[in-house]
Amino acid sequence: MDNNKDVREFLMTRRSRITPAQAGLTAYSGTRRVAGLKREEVALLTGVSTEYYARLERGNLRGVSDSVLDSLARALQLDEAERAHLFDLAKAAAPSRPAGNRRAHGELRSSVERILAGMTGTPAYVRNSRMEILAANNLCFALYTGILSPETLPLNLARFMFLDPRSQDFFVDWSTLADDFAAALRTESGRNPRDRYLNNLIGDLAAGSTEFSTRWARHNVRFHRTARKTMRNPLVGEIELTGDALELPGEGMTLIAYTAEPDSHAQEQLDFLASWSNTGKLPVDPAAASPAVRNPHEGDVRA
Repeated sequence: MDNNKDVREFLMTRRSRITPAQAGLTAYSGTRRVAGLKREEVALLTGVSTEYYARLERGNLRGVSDSVLDSLARALQLDEAERAHLFDLAKAAAPSRPAGNRRAHGELRSSVERILAGMTGTPAYVRNSRMEILAANNLCFALYTGILSPETLPLNLARFMFLDPRSQDFFVDWSTLADDFAAALRTESGRNPRDRYLNNLIGDLAAGSTEFSTRWARHNVRFHRTARKTMRNPLVGEIELTGDALELPGEGMTLIAYTAEPDSHAQEQLDFLASWSNTGKLPVDPAAASPAVRNPHEGDVRA
C-alpha cells in the first residue's frame, strides 16, 4: 500500500468535513476555495506551523511525536477509530521492517471450536482480520443457509459482500453493511499495511466492485463491536439480530455471536432454526407453520 497517499487522502478528507464554526474559528466573509478547514487553520488548531502541517498532509508522518498526533486528532475531531488509524499510519511511516506474509488461513484452537459447538442457541462464527470465516457452529450454518457450510470454509466475507450478487439479497441492509465492511478493511489495512494477502484482497475488491472502490476512497474507518443486522433466510424469512464482536486476545481472530431480544419474533425464528439444525428436520408440519417462522417469500417453510 502507498502510505504517503493514504496519509494525504485521510487528512484531506478529515479536514474537508469540518467547518470553521465547528472548529470554533471565526469564518470571515468571502468565498472559501476549499471545503472544510484550510491547511493553515488545521495548523493553528494543532499548534504547529503551516509548513509543518503541509509536510504532514503530503504524507510524511515519519518521526512525528505522539503529542503532535494527539493534537492533530483533536483538531480534526477524530473519533476513537480514526485516531487509532492516524497512529497506525504514523507507525507504518517508520523505517521499513521486513514485509510480513502471514498465512491466509489461521489455525483455530480446538478449545475455541468446542466453545462454538457449545453455543447451541446462538449462531456464531470465528473470523480473522482479513474477514475470513474460519469456523462456525451448526446454528450459524442454518442462519447462513445456502451461503455458509463446512465445505465452503474458509469463506471471505468481504469477497462475498462485494463480489457475490447473492449478498444483496441475503443482507437486507446491504448498503449500511457494505460501508462497515469497507471501513473495517481500511482500519485493518492501516494496522497491517505490509500484509500482502490483505493488499491482494483489497486490490481484487477494488478491481471487481465499484461499490467497494467508491467506499474505499472515502477513507472511513471504524471498530466493529456491535451491530443490528437483518438477514433473509430461506427457512424463516427476514430475521433481525444483534451481532457482537468478541476479540480473542493474541489470536488475531474475532468471535461473532448473534442474539435476539428475549420473547421476540426473532427469538422464535432462532429457536426454529436451532431445532432444524439439530435434527435436520422441520420442527412443525410446513403446512401448519406459524407466521413467526413462515417464509414470507415462499408461503411455506421449506427445508
